[in-house]
Amino acid sequence: MRTGLLIIALAAALPARADRVEPVRVIRPQEIIAPDDVVLRDGPRSGSLTLEAVIGREARVALYPGRPIRAGDIGVPAVVERNQVVPLVYVRGALRIEAEGRALARAGAGEYLRVMNLSSRATVTGRVTASGRIEVSP
Repeated sequence: MRTGLLIIALAAALPARADRVEPVRVIRPQEIIAPDDVVLRDGPRSGSLTLEAVIGREARVALYPGRPIRAGDIGVPAVVERNQVVPLVYVRGALRIEAEGRALARAGAGEYLRVMNLSSRATVTGRVTASGRIEVSP
């Protein structure tokens, strides 16, 4: 009986092992990850990323072979570049205001981005759409 408890205690002390996603080559920041760029390897659990969650994403940092890809290392592909002039749209009820702004960083669809309104020089935050438009909400 004690032997069984000892085996369970030792197994609980060992690190959990599972598949992890690793690059097969150096992937530079701002590169889109292709299916041939990554592989599943057995090793210590480093997160719950799957191949489907990684493929098609953009590398935010340099990714190296032998190192697992973490959730913070990747993101949605950018549709707006830093310093790009983008349309700003504010809608509230029947009121619709459109202006031009300058993006203060890179961002992908669905992400929030700070933008400087070119007319007023005010800085606003809005959500990036797939077309690159910035929707400013109240």
